[in-house]
Amino acid sequence: MPDSTGRTTDVLRQATFARFLGARLLSTLAAQVQSVAVGYQIYHVTRDPLDLGLVGLSQFLPFVVLILPAGQVADRLDRSKVLCVCYLIGIASAGVLLWYTLRGITVAWPVFASMVLFGCARAFAMPSGQALLPNLVPPAQFSRAVALNSSMFQLATVAGPALGGLLYLAGPRVVYMSVIGLGLIALLLMIDVRPINAPAALDKEPVGWKSLLSGLHFVTSKPVVFGAISLDLFAVLFGGATALLPVFASDVLHVGPDGLGLLRTAPGIGAAVCAMLLAFAPITRSVGAWMFGGVAAFGVATIVFAFSTNFVLTLAVLIVLGAADMVSVYIRHLLVQLETPDQIRGRVSAVNSVFIGASNELGEFESGVTAKWLGALRAVALGGVLTLIVTGVWIRLFPTLWRMDEFNEPVRQDRTGTAG
Repeated sequence: MPDSTGRTTDVLRQATFARFLGARLLSTLAAQVQSVAVGYQIYHVTRDPLDLGLVGLSQFLPFVVLILPAGQVADRLDRSKVLCVCYLIGIASAGVLLWYTLRGITVAWPVFASMVLFGCARAFAMPSGQALLPNLVPPAQFSRAVALNSSMFQLATVAGPALGGLLYLAGPRVVYMSVIGLGLIALLLMIDVRPINAPAALDKEPVGWKSLLSGLHFVTSKPVVFGAISLDLFAVLFGGATALLPVFASDVLHVGPDGLGLLRTAPGIGAAVCAMLLAFAPITRSVGAWMFGGVAAFGVATIVFAFSTNFVLTLAVLIVLGAADMVSVYIRHLLVQLETPDQIRGRVSAVNSVFIGASNELGEFESGVTAKWLGALRAVALGGVLTLIVTGVWIRLFPTLWRMDEFNEPVRQDRTGTAG
């Protein structure tokens, strides 16, 4: 059970967790650097905007197809070794892009093939990484470990695009060579990652639909877990304002590409700062209220963003939006991991990843469609209002989650048989 005892530096003294954290930072940084270069290069080569959409689709489709089987793999095999294989596939993906660049090829299919490889690696890495984390630190330090892990992800998300743009000035081959180098270092770090908390016995349930869908069954049978995941899903689905940032930058705030870059970075800065604060001061009481408060703050920030015509105010609101989102993400991740038995943690993490992926992808689509119908300002404002409505409805639908005080409460109730 998490608590606030000890210091954040105590978590970093766990050598195996520190290696995991370093590998996570470098692999995420490599992915962000690569994504910037791929977009620039493919459009420069083909001059077809559709290819930019196909780059995203070629990553998303293998993720959707493989994520549930990947959860089974995470529960049947050594999770650190699965991550090592994923890093190797990521290195191979960058290798295909480097070959594409060196050969001067002018067709797009090698890029799509590389992105399919990357999507496959991402599908298997997400549940294995999420399920492995609780095995790397003592239970009392888990909340700090989650916050540090989230802060490293956000740091890479903020720094990666900027680094990718700078490296691209020297040419795409430099970018892909750098990505391969970062991937190799991440792989070397991950090879030495060994759990300090012995994982449960490997899952022996026969492979089949029952086993494949057991993670989904577990999530829907736990009101606290299902409430937390679905609340985050609908909040991001309706409140996906960041997809329309180019419209606001150009037509409302009247700033150029540099201003758009700052706007895109702002939510990541807010999330990274919030995650670091949570690492030093974890949330231990009024957990449910904090989660619903974070989602409500996300909705309010979205509404303010919709009506702001001042660049500085918009920048500040996006930072708040990112911080509010991090609060709900932090609590949801802790709830999912603490509520889930280790032997099915991979499959439950896979379901969680499906919800996250669906909310992000569908949220961008929903924002675009609504903006087409209503205009960007009304679409974003409506999304913020709907987020607030969902927050109120979920308080009524999941009162146990709303009233939850400590993270360990659901675990204690399950052991006594008084909670479903």
